[in-house]
Amino acid sequence: MGNSVEQEIISIVSDVTGFEPEEITPDKNFFEDLEVDSIKAIEIAVAIEKKFKVSVRDDEIPKITTVKHAVDLVNSLLSQKN
Repeated sequence: MGNSVEQEIISIVSDVTGFEPEEITPDKNFFEDLEVDSIKAIEIAVAIEKKFKVSVRDDEIPKITTVKHAVDLVNSLLSQKN
């Protein structure tokens, strides 16, 4: 299950940034490696909310700096829903 969350997030990040999915690894930094700015960060967060039916708090967005952070956040939000 964790792997599919990661794949979906990589797909979202790829759509927003224009980087190829193969270039986006769990430890890539969104801001330093993938040229994400604050607007793209919000786009990614909104796409994650829609895809996983979760709510990402605004104060969480700047803390999501890697794919791994995003995956961990989504997994923790999904576990809270159950």
